[in-house]
Amino acid sequence: MELTLIARYCMNKATGLRAEQEVDKKNPTTAVVASQPMTESQWLVRMIFLESIAGVPGMVAGMLRHLGSLRRMKRDNGWIETLLEESYNERMHLLTFMKMAEPGWFMKLMILGAQGVFFNSMFFAYLVSPRICHRFVGYLEEEAVHTYSRCIREMDAGLLPKWSDPKFEIPDIAVQYWRIPEGKRTMRDLILYIRADEAVHRGVNHTLGNLNQNEDPNPFVSEYKDGAKAPKAALKPTGFERAEVL
Repeated sequence: MELTLIARYCMNKATGLRAEQEVDKKNPTTAVVASQPMTESQWLVRMIFLESIAGVPGMVAGMLRHLGSLRRMKRDNGWIETLLEESYNERMHLLTFMKMAEPGWFMKLMILGAQGVFFNSMFFAYLVSPRICHRFVGYLEEEAVHTYSRCIREMDAGLLPKWSDPKFEIPDIAVQYWRIPEGKRTMRDLILYIRADEAVHRGVNHTLGNLNQNEDPNPFVSEYKDGAKAPKAALKPTGFERAEVL
């Protein structure tokens, strides 16, 4: 958990979040003072930075498990597909926000540096302990859920007037990817879709962290006997225990 707090501190510094705009650690979805809300441009910078990093863990884990499957000449029991799908989903979040704002050269350099450090850290950490890495990612996704929850709260409070305007148009890439129906194409609805994705990633990674990393199948893509259905990750934020899904 301490690593997650460090990661949040670094993201706050990288995205220029001022002290008066920081959140209460006991209630991360609530701004400290309503008189100092984050602006739409600040939110976009924060979201772009967040999503540019969020797509790294799934790719690293999927890549290493793919190589491990080749070396051992054994099936991976469905983990690789889920991890790469998570990485792809996070990239779609980034592409959506990139349609709304193009970061400057300084932000691009920040992202390049942060991604390089994070990728290599995750690479070596996953070689040492995949279980700890999945737990860490689960906590990071929890932070993402809080971040988007705060954004929704500020929109509902009228603190983000541009995004609260029902005439505000979200990017077509988002409409096509999530198949958002007519009448649900507001910025608030888009954030709800993205927050739901993060909630799923949270449950998936906590569950994977509870399993035997080399032998257990991925419960979210497994076929169960007696008509039982695969568990839904979003229904249990802390993840399913091994005994619940095997």
